[in-house]
Amino acid sequence: MADSAANPVETVVDQPAAPSIPFTSIPADKGRELQDETIDNDHAKELDDDELFEELENDDFGLASLREQRMEELKEEIERRTMMVENDHGQYKEITVEKELMETTTKTKCCVIHFYHSDFRRCMIVDRHLETLAKKHYKTKFMKIKVENAPFLVEKLQVQVLPCVMSFVDGSAVDKMVGFEELGNTDNFSTSVLEMRLKRAGVVEDEAKKEAKKKNKKSIFGGTRGDDSSDEGTDDDDY
Repeated sequence: MADSAANPVETVVDQPAAPSIPFTSIPADKGRELQDETIDNDHAKELDDDELFEELENDDFGLASLREQRMEELKEEIERRTMMVENDHGQYKEITVEKELMETTTKTKCCVIHFYHSDFRRCMIVDRHLETLAKKHYKTKFMKIKVENAPFLVEKLQVQVLPCVMSFVDGSAVDKMVGFEELGNTDNFSTSVLEMRLKRAGVVEDEAKKEAKKKNKKSIFGGTRGDDSSDEGTDDDDY
């Protein structure tokens, strides 16, 4: 593109032939005038080329700045993801010590904790879905702990029905989901149903909501938080 702009293609237009004039008949002052005109045209062309190259250089500088900015953003994102992976983000981790769970919850921005019992079938179903979501939402930390290993939290958070999935943001509980009632009360609920619940709680990132904020539009997700501990008419297990 730059070559074609710097070396424009000349179009030859047929014109009537000028009358033949002997060279010796051109006055000296006329010759100087033609020579000066040629020099001026060459100078003008030189200025046009200089301006063009300057514009191209400026454009390259702008592109280089954008590339540099984008590379810096990518570098920061990679470093952030690496740090999160090193801190067990992107995986569904079992915690065996209650104190460790409490410390992690207070130090991490977003956490999802599954209180479970290894003998309860529905707890194993929840495990499969949370493991899938952990790999997708690496900004949120997904953990599980056996209820017998967390007596203090079980009592404090009133964990009475299993499975029990709790969401924490900045160390504070923002959502409590017990049983499968809010997931269609079926063992065959899809991962997306559980994901939507966590999105409403604000514990996993909602890309649609994030995009809507960029466009200054109101999100369609209300962010309601449930705390239903009823287990009537369900297959959920009392602990």
